[in-house]
Amino acid sequence: MNGQISSMCFQACVQILIALLMTTVPVVQSGKVLVFPVDGSHWVHMTILIEALHAKGHNITVIRMVDSWYIKEFSPHYTSITLKSPGGFDEEFFEKFASRLMQIQRDGSTWARLKLEIEMWESTSEMTKTESNMISSMMEDQQLMQFLKEAKYNLILTDPLFFGGIILGHYLKLPIVYNVRWTMYSEAHFAIAPSPLSYVPFPMVELSDRMSFFERLKNVVMYTVAEAMGAFLFAPYYNALCERFIGPGVSFLTLVQSADLWLHRVDFIFEFPRPTMPNIVYMGGFQCKPSKPLSQDLEDFVQSSGDHGVILMSLGTLIGQLPDDVAEAIAEAFAELPQKVIWRYKGKRPSALGNNTLMMDWIPQNDLMGHPKTRAFVAHGGTNGVQEAIYHGVPIIGFGLIFDQPDNLAKMRVKGVAKIVDFATVDKDSFLKTVKDVLYEPSYRENMQRLSRLHKDVPVKPLDNAIFWIEFVMRHKGAAHLQTESYKMPWYTYHSVDVILFLLSALSLIVLTTYEVIRYLCCRMCVRKQKTS
Repeated sequence: MNGQISSMCFQACVQILIALLMTTVPVVQSGKVLVFPVDGSHWVHMTILIEALHAKGHNITVIRMVDSWYIKEFSPHYTSITLKSPGGFDEEFFEKFASRLMQIQRDGSTWARLKLEIEMWESTSEMTKTESNMISSMMEDQQLMQFLKEAKYNLILTDPLFFGGIILGHYLKLPIVYNVRWTMYSEAHFAIAPSPLSYVPFPMVELSDRMSFFERLKNVVMYTVAEAMGAFLFAPYYNALCERFIGPGVSFLTLVQSADLWLHRVDFIFEFPRPTMPNIVYMGGFQCKPSKPLSQDLEDFVQSSGDHGVILMSLGTLIGQLPDDVAEAIAEAFAELPQKVIWRYKGKRPSALGNNTLMMDWIPQNDLMGHPKTRAFVAHGGTNGVQEAIYHGVPIIGFGLIFDQPDNLAKMRVKGVAKIVDFATVDKDSFLKTVKDVLYEPSYRENMQRLSRLHKDVPVKPLDNAIFWIEFVMRHKGAAHLQTESYKMPWYTYHSVDVILFLLSALSLIVLTTYEVIRYLCCRMCVRKQKTS
């Protein structure tokens, strides 16, 4: 009897304890998130956030285009709304651009390169026009707009590389969170944070934060050119959309800058130190995770490398194949190494391919990168691959072909964790020397492992931090207290030009008045002397 009473008392105590614990645990309410993504590799980033939000119990709606490349209509993690108009993100164009650029670099024709750049900007203008037509069609769809308003979303999560999610968020009066590294024509910091060009290198210029005079001159010139081209290519289309759907006098840049939160896909392990803003949350490497076991056949191949280890090579989604002479040179160089090589490649199989090289259409890149036998990563320099290499402490041999890739690799070179291949002149001997330098010079691996330790030594994992801040914006219906007033100021107020002119005018008035008083007194004294004489 006493045992039964003791047992009942114990159960009652446990229930009371559970009840007390439940009162101390914050309840996370399910939210409704509208996602307006960018296709291609940007969608790879966005899906990670979507899956993490879905796992927390949030309801996700994704807006996709009729010509979506990666974004699927059906998913267990979200429901989708498919717009009737194409979005302008053309997979075929980017693949052709990458292929032609590689060939031009091999040929060494400056005129052909300039012509390709002009075509690139013309195509970008066409894409912007297509996107503007898509936005107009979407905003004019009253049934869709009414549906989105009645859905009562808590926020919109978008990528500001394109403008559709930004203008939609403002039209629906929703808090806006960016998954961002790039805006329409610049790196995200340049749109919102002070960016002194004396030590903040402009993207694509491949400079460090320690610049000579001529490097600073180049930095200023390239920044000015990019700003001018952005104003010419994007502003007319986007400002017209703002005037039409948001209100008169509203510029697209104001809408871009007024987002509640900027989830930035870098950190200061990757980026150079620079000024930032309170509503920028860094989540560099948020897609990285510990490696999982390899399939048995792949594990057997890796283990067969012995103490020499494995070299991993992948050039991303856009560069499925290389010019034949480059592929042959790389294959021939790999064949002379004692390491085993795993090469993701979709092009023609090189005739010089050695027995130590395994060529695959697809590889489990993260799992291979985290394998203890992986010694080096031959990469194109995309942000995803670079951050995975940092996470797993693997030094890089970089090609750096298009877009932000050369700049990413330049940052890694400055930090002593990468060596860059000159694609225009690469042959078997130069490639082999570069690979051997990275393999056998210990500083490359030691420096990268130091970056890996720094990256991981944080109180909160980057993905968890990103989800916290998204939910923070949901709970508080925005983050206005983190937003600066600077983007609402005209340029002359922001740079205190009016204050400087006022102070100069006041100083000039004081100096002029003092001069006139002294001149007057001197004249009076001279007159008196003349009278007395």
